[in-house]
Amino acid sequence: MTGAAMDPTQRCHQSLLPTFLYSPHPASATRALDRILGRTTASPVTAGIAASPTRIVAQAPNEPGKIEMYSPMFYAACTAGGIASCGLTHMAVTPLDLVKCNMQIDPAKYKSISSGFGVLLKEQGIRGFFRGWVPTLLGYSAQGACKFGFYEYFKKYYSDIAGPEYAAKYKTLIYLAGSASAEVIADVALCPFEAVKVRVQTQPGFARGLSDGLPKFVKSEGVMGLYKGIVPLWGRQIPYTMMKFASFETVVEMIYKYAIPTPKDQCSKTLQLGVSFAGGYIAGIFCAIISHPADNLVSFLNNAKGATVGDAVKKLGLWGLFTRGLPLRIVMIGTLTGAQWGIYDAFKVMVGLPTTGGVSPAPELAKLKAA
Repeated sequence: MTGAAMDPTQRCHQSLLPTFLYSPHPASATRALDRILGRTTASPVTAGIAASPTRIVAQAPNEPGKIEMYSPMFYAACTAGGIASCGLTHMAVTPLDLVKCNMQIDPAKYKSISSGFGVLLKEQGIRGFFRGWVPTLLGYSAQGACKFGFYEYFKKYYSDIAGPEYAAKYKTLIYLAGSASAEVIADVALCPFEAVKVRVQTQPGFARGLSDGLPKFVKSEGVMGLYKGIVPLWGRQIPYTMMKFASFETVVEMIYKYAIPTPKDQCSKTLQLGVSFAGGYIAGIFCAIISHPADNLVSFLNNAKGATVGDAVKKLGLWGLFTRGLPLRIVMIGTLTGAQWGIYDAFKVMVGLPTTGGVSPAPELAKLKAA
């Protein structure tokens, strides 16, 4: 029965978007559309559609709530995922970070992690373990927002500049450049909070937290004093983040290529999130290894007044510089990094986006452009 002969009472039950718009027969669909619009001749566009038996008249509407890849909503979702990823994980390890900062500032009092916790518990009670948690949460939330949001942006930006062929060939360089660019911005967001956090955690009585610590810090050091540690922060964080993102992308791609026989888009979301955590943990191991010599140098220099880098290398030896305390650091950084990638991708799945990695960016972008 045609639309013209259909009983009016039956029409009210039809979709607001008539089914003939999705007809596999474009010519009949076009004629029906002409009758509704009162057209007697087909437009050039309609004529072209009718002449091609493989085209459709109109695309089906987008799925409700679906976020388009690389749209403003996509980057907003990645930014929100980065906030949850970095803010929550760093806040969770506040006690460990607090003891570590005090060990570096006052090694005579805080001789080790275990004794450091004992000193804190004796002097400040349980609440002392979470001193500075507010600047930690806000600072690393800001860092995570910029780190993950801008990484997704720069990854696409550099892939577009390189073109599909070179983006696929030099994808690791794109991961490295994208993560480095993102971290430069992320550390600008983090630096003021980090400055206040360290002062609150290492100087008892300076301030209770961010609300009174920030104005007190600015009054004594000036606004620019909040950024006097930006260069060392870049020096520590940029290589760390480059390794974190590039190794994660590479590991995840290798897992899908060699360990899982099913293509990524056919795997369950649970399996994909498991791959994200595993890839993050392995990436964390690489991060711990690459940053461990610098961490040992900082600890040694803070424990030996007037010591130099040469003294540290001579005392610890090259092997000791790379391995002393490494197992504990691997567990800590590996777990932290794995949790960050797990939370980030879980958030992306929650809002309807695919998990990170597993597909080279160039073919994915080429497919989107073709569509």
